[in-house]
Amino acid sequence: MNNQMLDLLQTRRTYRDFDENYQLSEEELQVILSAARQAPTWMNGQFYSIFVVKDSSIREKLVAMNPGNPHMLKSSVFLIFVADLNRSKKVADKYEVDFPIIEGIDPLLTAVTDTALAMNSATLAAESLGLGSVIVGSIRKDIAAISQLLNLPDYMLPVAGMSIGKPTVEMKVKPRLPEEAIVFYDTFKDYDYQVIEKYDETMEKFAEARETKIWSQKFADYFSQKPNTAVDQFLKDKKLQK
Repeated sequence: MNNQMLDLLQTRRTYRDFDENYQLSEEELQVILSAARQAPTWMNGQFYSIFVVKDSSIREKLVAMNPGNPHMLKSSVFLIFVADLNRSKKVADKYEVDFPIIEGIDPLLTAVTDTALAMNSATLAAESLGLGSVIVGSIRKDIAAISQLLNLPDYMLPVAGMSIGKPTVEMKVKPRLPEEAIVFYDTFKDYDYQVIEKYDETMEKFAEARETKIWSQKFADYFSQKPNTAVDQFLKDKKLQK
C-alpha cells in the first residue's frame, strides 16, 4: 500500500497565501500538468482543456474581476480548467455527423466531470511537490468576460481556476462531515439532523478565521439566493444548452 499517496489524500489542505518570489520551475509545472492529463476520463474522451495563465496582465484582470482572490496574481501560476466539447465538435465535423449535444445535459455533465477529475489530480501533484493550491470556482461569476479574455470558442465552459505556489502560511486539515452524512451502503438511509448540528459544532471549534457563520447557516443563506444565471446564458451563447 502506498502510504505516501494515502497521506496526501487524507491531509490535503487549501492554501491562499503564497510566496510571491517563488518561481515554479518548468519541470514542476509539467509534472502537475502531466498528472492532470492522466486523470480518469469517460471513454478516454478527455473532455477538458487546461489554460496556464502566466501573463501578469491577464492575471491582474482576473483579480480585478474577483478582488477577493488576490492569490490569482500572487501565486506562482494560475490554471483555468475548462470543460471542452469544442474538440468533439471538430471530430463531428471531420466525420460529417450530427452534433446534437444541446438536446440533453448529459454531454455537459460528462465534460464537467472529466474537468473536475483532472483538477483533482493537479492538486495532488502540487502537494506531492511540496506546493499548495486553492480552487477558484468564483471565476464563473464573470464567466463571459473570462471566456473573452481566454479567447474561448463555442462549446467550451470555464469550470474553475487554480492558484499554485509555495505556501507562506501553514494550514490545518479541515474536518469533513461525518461519514453517516456522506457514505451510503447499497441504498440511501436518511440520517438525523443532529449529524449536521454536530458538524456545525466541530467547525466552530476548528474556528477558521475566514468563516463568519456556522457551516449550515452559510449554505442555507447561499442557496436562499437566486443562482448565478450568467452561467445559464453563457451555456446558450456557447451552444452548450438550448
